[in-house]
Amino acid sequence: MKIRESINMHYTIIVERGARNFSAYAPDFPGCVAAAETEEETIALMKEALEMHIEDMRARGEPVPSPSSAHQVEVAA
Repeated sequence: MKIRESINMHYTIIVERGARNFSAYAPDFPGCVAAAETEEETIALMKEALEMHIEDMRARGEPVPSPSSAHQVEVAA
């Protein structure tokens, strides 16, 4: 049996505050989302969702995308 060596990757997630909860998505994985009452819980659920999504991609033989980079810019508002 071949054991896959795992490496840790750092993917960007976007967390948004709604009227009653928080939601998150990852730009590198369209359709992979999470939502919860708190920001901390949303982030934890998003991490789980990404890990399951990546595991599923590997099981289907699909390539896992490399993390894209994210930048913040300062603007006058």
